[in-house]
Amino acid sequence: MKWDRQSERRRVQTAWRAEARRGRRKKPAFAVLVLGGVLIGGGLGWLGPDLMWQLSRREVTAPVVSDTLSARFGFCHTGGGTNCVVDGDTFWFHGERVRVMDIDAPETHDPRCAEEAALGARATRRLQQLMNAGPFSLESGDRDSDRYGRALRVVTRGGDSLGEMLVAEGLAREWDGSRHPWC
Repeated sequence: MKWDRQSERRRVQTAWRAEARRGRRKKPAFAVLVLGGVLIGGGLGWLGPDLMWQLSRREVTAPVVSDTLSARFGFCHTGGGTNCVVDGDTFWFHGERVRVMDIDAPETHDPRCAEEAALGARATRRLQQLMNAGPFSLESGDRDSDRYGRALRVVTRGGDSLGEMLVAEGLAREWDGSRHPWC
């Protein structure tokens, strides 16, 4: 798909008109900045239309994320709970047990070695911190629940997976469909 200079110009003009209607222009310098941006953008259109297409394409396809779920999470064990973290990849939310489906965290209940227990405790604390850090979303995947009856969900905030954050911090692994030893 080829970059369309006219539609880009119309988009900038529409945005300028909307801003002007809202009456937010407080200083004439703002108009100079916008005009300068339009001129620079036009110059880039002559110098690199493919670059302008890529930049404008990112703006169009950027997802709008609305995290609406939140709770205050404590710690709990294997039994039922309300808004609490069981371990690094399992928590209870409004009475439902949820398994973070995109990761595998070390076990804290029946760990196989001291290293797994210590890493599992760190992963559990970190998951609790992440869950308490603000609103989040629960996204379904290809399966709704696992063999233990836990709801399988990807937990996100602002479109970023909390599970991937645990993996990046070395507290979990990406889930590949099977468990691997931590010892």
